[in-house]
Amino acid sequence: MTRYENALGFLALAALWGASYPAITAAKAGVDPLLMAALRFDAIGVVVLAYALVRGQRIRPSGVDARSILVGGIGIVAVHNGLLFAGQARVTGAVGAVVLATVPIWSVAFAVVLLDTARPTPSRVAGVCLGLVGVAVLAVPAPGAIASPDGLGVALLAASAVAFALATVVLRRERPRLGVAARQGWMMLLGGPLLHAGSLLAGEPQRVVLSQQFVVAFAFLVLAAGVVGYLLFFELLDRLGPVEINLVGYVAPVFAAVVGWLFLDDAISITTVAGFVVVAVGFLLVKRDAIRDALADDPPPATGD
Repeated sequence: MTRYENALGFLALAALWGASYPAITAAKAGVDPLLMAALRFDAIGVVVLAYALVRGQRIRPSGVDARSILVGGIGIVAVHNGLLFAGQARVTGAVGAVVLATVPIWSVAFAVVLLDTARPTPSRVAGVCLGLVGVAVLAVPAPGAIASPDGLGVALLAASAVAFALATVVLRRERPRLGVAARQGWMMLLGGPLLHAGSLLAGEPQRVVLSQQFVVAFAFLVLAAGVVGYLLFFELLDRLGPVEINLVGYVAPVFAAVVGWLFLDDAISITTVAGFVVVAVGFLLVKRDAIRDALADDPPPATGD
């Protein structure tokens, strides 16, 4: 990918994952959260492995690939999503969005410790912190509607954010031989059964209530936010690194608010608009060097025979 293609991929991922929040809201009436997550990753894994086979990619993992599959399947699919859904069941979506927005901050911290090439700059640190403020502005309810969040729920969500950030940084150190699709498929098929086990241990009813709303929302979560989204995520993770790609958490709430407004009649207040502005400024601070380089790039000179 070129720099411009990376930027478009980043925005596409933010749009897909941002729209997944209202999709989860629409789908959860038909199934309990951990079971929904498990079924989602079952389906994603099958579809992505089938895609890899159709493309003629090798799907048999080597020992080197197995390490990446274990980190992604356990750390990202099972632990992150298991803690995320368990914690989100105890707090509001607003509180969950604020806590999960700490992923880029944890990514910077883990990258400094584990990756020799990652060094925070003042503008990047300021941008990350400003982005967190913007997401908080987006998430805080109207005055008078603020309730004290459940402490255990917040702790589970914080652990979820830490698990996701750590797993993505550790994956950056691996050098797998499998392609993105095959690697992702095995991660999902490893994490899915672990989520099923979590659902059983949590005592969730093992049933799905089908409705048109559930089918449409679940299809989006599997095919768009799942298959396409995770293919984009792991491709960009290889190219951009864990710190930059995890900044998608600051852009996704913008798309979540717009999609919720369009399809679920969620209101967009002045506070929401202010949050958008703060997030945008923080994002520009973090990405200013890359943006400056992209704008300064001259097209390559034409060559002829």
